Formats: sequence, C-alpha cells, structure tokens
Amino acid sequence: MLIHVVQQGDSVYSLANRYQVAPNEIVEINQLDQADGLVIGQALVIPATQYTVQEGDSLYSIGQRLNIPYEELASYNQIDPNVPLEIGQVLQLPEPDRPPITSNAYIEPIGDSVSETLRQSAQARAPYLTYLGPFSYEVNPDGSLVPPPLADIPTIAQNNNTALMMVVTNLREGEFDQELGRTIVTDQNVQDTLFNEIIRISNEIGYEDIHFDFEFLPPETREDYNQFLRRAREALSPHGLLISTALAPKTQADQPGAWYEAHDYQAHGEIVDFVVLMTYEWGYSGGPPMAVAPIGPVTDVVEYALTEMPADKILLGQNLYGYDWTLPFVEGGEFAEAISPNQAIQRARQYNQSIEYDEEAQAPFFFYWDEEGEQHEVWFEDARSIQAKFDLIKEYNLKGISYWKLGLAFPQNWVLLDYNFNIEKII
Repeated sequence: MLIHVVQQGDSVYSLANRYQVAPNEIVEINQLDQADGLVIGQALVIPATQYTVQEGDSLYSIGQRLNIPYEELASYNQIDPNVPLEIGQVLQLPEPDRPPITSNAYIEPIGDSVSETLRQSAQARAPYLTYLGPFSYEVNPDGSLVPPPLADIPTIAQNNNTALMMVVTNLREGEFDQELGRTIVTDQNVQDTLFNEIIRISNEIGYEDIHFDFEFLPPETREDYNQFLRRAREALSPHGLLISTALAPKTQADQPGAWYEAHDYQAHGEIVDFVVLMTYEWGYSGGPPMAVAPIGPVTDVVEYALTEMPADKILLGQNLYGYDWTLPFVEGGEFAEAISPNQAIQRARQYNQSIEYDEEAQAPFFFYWDEEGEQHEVWFEDARSIQAKFDLIKEYNLKGISYWKLGLAFPQNWVLLDYNFNIEKII
C-alpha cells in the first residue's frame, strides 16, 4: 500500500501500469467518481506491493514519495543504498508493523430519525471500529436522559463485534449549556438519577462504555467534575461499564478559557478508563480558513497529555471532514461549509484547480472562484494528512483514534487505518 500524489499526465490506467495493480482496485479503494478525472495534487492510495523504477528515480526520492525511509527500502530489498538504481528495476515494498489500537467513531443523527446515509456509513465502517458512539444522550436538569434516535445502529454494531459507547452530554437546544453542566456535576441527587438512568439504558441497549462529553463547564467546577467522575466510577463499574471522557485540546494545566479550565487532564487520567482528545477544529466553521487539525498543534496537545496520563489511555481525536470558506473571511459573517474529503476533490475538479499541500500543517488545500465571482478557500483531509496522524499514534504509542464523525465520505482513511493497525474488538 502506498500514497501517490497525482502529477500532470497521470491517469488511473498509467498508475495501474506503473504499480502493477488493476485499475478498478484504484477506483474502488479511493471511491473515485470519475476514473478519468484525476486532479493534480490529489493523493491516491495505491494497493501496490512493489514499485518499478522510473527515469530519474533514486532510493531517496522513491522513499520520499512513498513515505518509506530509503534505508528501509534498501534493507528490505537487500541492495546497496549507494548504488544507483536501474530503470525498470522492481522494488518490493515493506509491510508496516500493525500494532493493536482502539478506534471509535461518533455518529450523530439529526432530527428524530437515522438517515439512510448514516445507516450505510455505520454499516460500512463498523468493521473498523472498537466503539461506535451515538451522539448523544442529553441530560435533563433532573438527571433523566433524552436519547438520540438509534434505529438499527445497535444491531449493526452487534453484527460487527463493535461495542456501543453511550455518549452523555450537557447539550440543550443544540448548544453546550454551562449552567446545566454546573447542575450535573454539583447536585448529587441529579447524579443519582443520571447514574440509575445510565444503568437502565445500558442494560436495555447493550452499552459497554459510558462517555461523558461535558463541555463549556464553569471554570470553578473543575474539582466538582473530577468528583462527579469518581462517583460515576463507583456507581457504574460494578455493572461492568467502562468510563471515558472527551477533553478539550489543552497544552498546559492552567490553560485559560471556558472550554478548557474545568477539564483536569491529570484527574481524568487517573479516574477514567480512557479519554478522547478533541484535537480538531483549529480551522472551524466560524473562524478564519486554516487546517482543521494541523499536525503541530495536535502534537503539542498529545505531548502535554502525556505529562498527565499514560499513553494507553489516550485516543487521538480526528476529523473526517474539511471546510469551504467564502473569502474574504469576516468575523461573525458567513459560516464555512463542512464538506467531505471526496467532495473537496470533486470541487477542485469542477473548478479546474490543483490541490496544494501545506507541509507544516500536513494538510491539503486549494482556492477557487465560484459562478458568482466569489473566491473560496478549502482545507480538508487526505491520505497524506491522515497518515501523518497514524504516524503520530505509532510514535507515541497512543491507545488509538476517535473520529468525529461518520457520514462524510473519506474512504482512504479506512483503508489506511486497516493497513497501519490491528483494530481491537472487546466483544
């Protein structure tokens, strides 16, 4: 398996010939809607096991292109790295180590039903998941829960040995509610009702993990939240339930801001079974154009987290989407449109734009002008950017990855996830 960045003159058929694979394999793995419509700069996953040396190639250039150290290529093929390659020489490509990891994906039905698109996405991706988390069970002020629509999501999970994660939030009317959050983490009567509800629903539906995603909590409730989690563990663990939390992306313990201050990395690391770092939304719909999950800031959050908790409790948060901003960006103005990686490729082709790649952020982007004469800036994810996150997980031996969220097409992610890792199943 390798990643090829499309150059001028490339076609599915020329790449199939170069890498000695069937053209339909390239089309299917990347879910190409037009086999003859490749975009310059587009990253393709190629299911190749060997590479045929072209004019101008060297071990170093091949290694750079295929994201394989040239020394590893030389060693694997038992050749001298100092001897020039011959045109037509065939190099065998080494298989990566596939460490075991935990993978989770949230799934968010909108309204009172599960769309067919979401249902199909759950069906297609459940084999790659340890957990599937319907988003979300909303807590009422009395501790009772408002469930999300589930349809046959539990059956899909069960058929794929995927554990269900109960995501519990302080959402109210579509927003994280600060005062509701205060009530939940400070009122023990509310908590007792909540824990009893969780146990009842878990027994009924079959949840394995209880995932608390309490955001925008009052800063002064930091220790209250910690104590809430201790009480949750005492109440839920005897029923065989795991506990996890979602954490805002911090780089220091005393990081200021309403989204950060009540999240105590050290305490969560001690109390819960694992955490999800929400390492995305640097580029967000209401902010200026930039990469959604630039590798530098993501790495900074991971490195801080590792000073507060062990690596085997950390799931790296990862977006499955990008954004299309209309320029010029105006604070408080028009929100960016969320798009899938496949939609981004289609849009670049529609407006005849090449895709560029920001090496510092490790993310693809492009600009285009629409039919109304407005300029747009698009940042999204591709095979290169997701491989950079997989490399980060391997480098720091993290527990795994958690995706926000199913429903937007990013087929390359799932192919590369399976290629890089052995997905653990707990049921």
